[in-house]
Amino acid sequence: MDSSCSSATNFDQGGGTTISTVHPDIIQTHILTRLDGPTLASAACVSSQLHALSTQDKLWRHICSSTWPSVDDPRVSNLISAFPAGHRSFYNDSFTILDHNQQLLKRNPESLVPTSKLVSAVDIFYKEKLIFSRVQEMETVSGWFLCSPFRVDLLDPKETVSTPVTKVGENEAWLKHMEDNLKLSWIVIDPTRRRAANISTGKPVFVQRHWLTGEVQVRFGSIMVGEGRRGSETEFVDCGVVVTWGGKEGGELHVSEVSMVVEDMEGRNLNGRDSLVILQDALDAGKRRKVRSGKEGKERYEEYVERKRERNGGKQRRERALDMACIATGVTVFLSFWTFILFR
Repeated sequence: MDSSCSSATNFDQGGGTTISTVHPDIIQTHILTRLDGPTLASAACVSSQLHALSTQDKLWRHICSSTWPSVDDPRVSNLISAFPAGHRSFYNDSFTILDHNQQLLKRNPESLVPTSKLVSAVDIFYKEKLIFSRVQEMETVSGWFLCSPFRVDLLDPKETVSTPVTKVGENEAWLKHMEDNLKLSWIVIDPTRRRAANISTGKPVFVQRHWLTGEVQVRFGSIMVGEGRRGSETEFVDCGVVVTWGGKEGGELHVSEVSMVVEDMEGRNLNGRDSLVILQDALDAGKRRKVRSGKEGKERYEEYVERKRERNGGKQRRERALDMACIATGVTVFLSFWTFILFR
């Protein structure tokens, strides 16, 4: 029997090369470094050897940096180092879609573990290329924060950021182009809990041109369960991110606003205290779901808008019924008064 047949026989009988015979340095340097996050996580489940090699923090640090360049900021990397499994924990928290739509028991804000700040790590991509990256810290203990409307602004009022995005084509086609090619990641980090979550839908939920200024507003965000009872204005809330673009036809666009607010179903901004309770609940109890079609966020937002429309329609009907009852009562009182005057 020739050598090739002998080798084939050995392979068929289980004598072929296995992963355990490959030097760990080769696996780690030439194989694992080529994997993305989900594949690397799957590799860790194959064997104890691969688990030990696949869970090393430097691999996950590289994946996090390539996925979200903002995490290279020292303020963020220092926070991630305190997570239970470092960058691997951070990736598990932030890579998937945040699904927080289950009504929880009402929690007293005073019973929450206090956190002194929330950190936002934000990256915007156009055609898969990074065009904006920033980290913002927000203190969460002052009376000003707790009582004022919750809002995170990444840009100063007069600050703009130039981008390579160029406006071309008709308005409707251009808005559709922006919706198809923009992607945003907004990761909220709680240093006290050592948890993080990506509150962005990834793809925009809608794109519109402002009727007065002509600027293009691109909206992202997550719909979360609120603190209110069923049917109330805070049953669900919209943790919305708005990116505003300006510029001239045929020229490069600039970003003039990147902000995040938390709104109830009436469109009112929640204050810092209530927003903090909802965000901390989302980070702690929100489910992380795998991205499938990429349209999950938009579909959920459209469901939320429809729920708002139905709620507002019911509210208007109740208000009209109340108005009619008041009018009927007034007419009855008026007629009764004059009947008494004329026929007494």
